Amino acid sequence: MTTMAFYKKQHNEKYGVWYPTAITVGQPVATKKVAQRLSAMCTVTYADVMAVLGELPGVMAELMSQGRSVRLDGLGTFRYTLATKGVTNEDEFDFQKQVRAVRVQFVPQREGAQTKGSTSTRGLVPSDIEWMVYDASLEASGGASAGGGTDEGEGGSPL
Repeated sequence: MTTMAFYKKQHNEKYGVWYPTAITVGQPVATKKVAQRLSAMCTVTYADVMAVLGELPGVMAELMSQGRSVRLDGLGTFRYTLATKGVTNEDEFDFQKQVRAVRVQFVPQREGAQTKGSTSTRGLVPSDIEWMVYDASLEASGGASAGGGTDEGEGGSPL
């Protein structure tokens, strides 16, 4: 089964180049829809899937707050990172004042060979994605909405 994703041309004025950027269409898929799909694919009921998915964020937060990373097979690894402000003098070091944000970093699982010079793929990235140019007229007619950007943040970066 081929999957379809969308992109649009993006201009980076700083570097003067055009590059493709991934576009998300419509609203995010809700947990209920994910639970329905998962229950249809296995012997677990919808209610059981919802119960597990409902508890997952709390369990992950608890484990990460213990200084651990959390690896979900087939998905990837989650861990806490800090956005901080540095100080020039060690005597001025104050964790509470320097931490601007606590973030969760997600690293998708790799599949395939992982030795130097070999090729591996990300578990969440199917090899048969068909990329289509995003048609902005779909958004104007109410059929779709654009969002997202690139994995490089807003505006992306040239390749």
